[in-house]
Amino acid sequence: MKKRKIGIGTTSLVLFIIGSLFAFTFNKVCIGDNILNYIGLKSWSNGNQGTHYTIFYSLLFYIPSLIIGYKFNDNFGSKVGNILSTIMVTIIIVTSLLFTAII
Repeated sequence: MKKRKIGIGTTSLVLFIIGSLFAFTFNKVCIGDNILNYIGLKSWSNGNQGTHYTIFYSLLFYIPSLIIGYKFNDNFGSKVGNILSTIMVTIIIVTSLLFTAII
């Protein structure tokens, strides 16, 4: 088995992990909400309800992760970051289109 080196493609996995911190809730706390509130951005469209903006902010990490993982696919973690980012971008786009169409 070929040993992969750490390189630019490794940031694909790192960006995916950071995007996941924005997208998911851990122990009833969304880390993305805390980060956005700290820098002065709103995390919800209407107080604590409405559209949850952090899922869209996570795309700012998933899309570069997808591109870097595709471009530097011979580095350690780049393939995993690319695949997982592709899955998350697809899920976010499909669900946002479905829920927008229903409401």
